[in-house]
Amino acid sequence: MTKSETSKPETPSTLSRTPLFDLAVEQKARLTPFSGWEMPVQFSGLKKEHEAVRTSVGMFDISHMGKFALKGKELVKQLQFLVPSDLERLQLGQAQYTVLLNPQAGIIDDIIFYYQGENEAGEQRGMMIVNAGTCAKDKAWLLSHLEGTSVTLEDLSQDKVLIAIQGPSAVASLQAFVKEDLTPIKAFGHLEVTVLDEPAFIARTGYTGEDGFEIMVDPEVGKKLWRSLLNSGVTPCGLGARDTLRLEAAMALYGQDIDDTTTPLEAGLGWLVHLDSKGDFSGRSLLEKQKKEGLKRRLVGLQMEGRHIARHNYPVLSNGEVVGEVTSGTLSPTLGKAIALAYVPKFLGKIGTQLEVEIRGKSYPGKVVKKPFYRSQNRPSS
Repeated sequence: MTKSETSKPETPSTLSRTPLFDLAVEQKARLTPFSGWEMPVQFSGLKKEHEAVRTSVGMFDISHMGKFALKGKELVKQLQFLVPSDLERLQLGQAQYTVLLNPQAGIIDDIIFYYQGENEAGEQRGMMIVNAGTCAKDKAWLLSHLEGTSVTLEDLSQDKVLIAIQGPSAVASLQAFVKEDLTPIKAFGHLEVTVLDEPAFIARTGYTGEDGFEIMVDPEVGKKLWRSLLNSGVTPCGLGARDTLRLEAAMALYGQDIDDTTTPLEAGLGWLVHLDSKGDFSGRSLLEKQKKEGLKRRLVGLQMEGRHIARHNYPVLSNGEVVGEVTSGTLSPTLGKAIALAYVPKFLGKIGTQLEVEIRGKSYPGKVVKKPFYRSQNRPSS
């Protein structure tokens, strides 16, 4: 997920709309411009939607995200150079959250690659989901590196609906509309299934920190599924709740917490960098240097004292001196505390370190805490 990267003011006439837009209007959702799309920011209210996902089940229209179907005899081999993760470890039905890297090891985008095995012609297949605000950039980057290979990229971004069903009751709520048994699907597992008697792609992934699924279907099937879930009691949720949920789970937002100037090691994503099990890849030498020499900065979790909210771009101070910057912040609905992510020098990133954040000209105390701020007890095993 990304923040909007549109430099000019977005107006309704210049914004794209997903196939589910009319249903959101029908449900009287509050709308907002986001990454070139007119999207629901909330339906019944942020706190209610947030709580529904944490305690029961909610659903999100995420059809604005980029969807690339990839195919080719050496698909995985060709993608290996573009990401720091070892995609050759993936088996049929498994997925990898990873990042596209530039030569400076900066993050072009964070993505999920779903490996779908080989077809009858011996071609490897995979689905890649990318952020809405970086979709065109990602597509151009991929095509420039896949040129001259057997790999093809089919852009399904405008052709498919993507719905996220998230929360402890996600399996029970969705199973009624899916022919296949959802229970065996592990975290980051995926399957081609039958939803409302129509073909669908389903994955046990999400952006909330809870158990759940993301389902890709044709537009008319998507509309029917949204109505069916709504009628069965699933709470429709907007981007507002999606942001507070992902921040409690300390999941990065592209364009704020990570961008093309941050490396995965600085962003706390070292677990997806597989230096020992794969060959050369874009940005590898810089990551090796950071590993050897140590990081100068790192992304940490902050918990504020009191309810003063540290927002994006607010300065972080130590002993009155500016030492870093807040990337994301909110008042956590689950914890009832003000939380934030911020880049600070590594030596100030230890748990318990006291820092301050400048909010409208005044400094307010906070401390470095362990990430994530909230950890669900309902997540499936991977």
